[in-house]
Amino acid sequence: MGKQVAKKITWVIKNFSSYSSKTEQICSDQFIVGGCKWRLIVYPKGNNVDYLFMYLEVADYGSLSPGWRRHVRYLLNIVNQNSVKRSKQNEEQKWFDVRSPRWGRLSMFPLNEIRAKDSGFLVNGELRIVAEIEVLEVIGKLDVSEETSTIMETMDFNGFQLLPSQVEFVSHIFERHPEFASEFRLKNPNLRTGYMSLLLSLIETLRQSPHELHKDDLDEAYVALRSMTDAGFNVEWLEKKLAELSEKKEKEEASETRMQEVKKELKGLKQKCLDLEAQLEKEKAEVLAAKAPLSFADVF
Repeated sequence: MGKQVAKKITWVIKNFSSYSSKTEQICSDQFIVGGCKWRLIVYPKGNNVDYLFMYLEVADYGSLSPGWRRHVRYLLNIVNQNSVKRSKQNEEQKWFDVRSPRWGRLSMFPLNEIRAKDSGFLVNGELRIVAEIEVLEVIGKLDVSEETSTIMETMDFNGFQLLPSQVEFVSHIFERHPEFASEFRLKNPNLRTGYMSLLLSLIETLRQSPHELHKDDLDEAYVALRSMTDAGFNVEWLEKKLAELSEKKEKEEASETRMQEVKKELKGLKQKCLDLEAQLEKEKAEVLAAKAPLSFADVF
């Protein structure tokens, strides 16, 4: 099997502190990397010790054909959502098989650090986990059936986490505007992802026709542009597009106003024409009556 492109899987556990049992495990949805199905498993209370246990596991390994093996390089990362502090990572290269269907490290993630106030690991009760997985070799059949998963699969592109469907479009942006992110210095992966999502949403807005946009949409687009400029993006090319779109919107609104005025004037003219036509018919009748010869039926 050839070398596989590494995938990054983001898993957000909401209300992390609400899990109370020391032996309780939380399982992610299944996801597919390298034609194989996987899942992440977390013991939020440390499985009777003061560490958070996290594993990468072969999904449904009990149903696989005898002799299956999978050689994998993986990184398990508990994201520190505070841009100042570093995240916690566990990077390994292992063979997964029927005797070892899951791998992780037990002493990497002390619970007291994760739960500490202002630690950055728990934000609004959410724990964010990123797994980077590269399948190096597979012995046995691949899991060919695709699974619907609520886990967001992302790929690294120039330091930004993107959905696979976004990579081609963003690569075109970098080709056309290679310096647009050269001054962007934020290191926090969540903030970087947020700004890239803002950029893509802004472009999607600018691609709409002026008729589909409200003035508030354009005002919000200007706010988004200022935010991106303040963060270090060079988005002059987008500013020009937004200015063009604003001008087209103004022209559209002015034309709409003039069109309504013309319609109103035309309606008045049409009514005046109808009144004139009625008056003309009346005048025609009076002319015909005046031209008619006198009748002498009452005389003879």
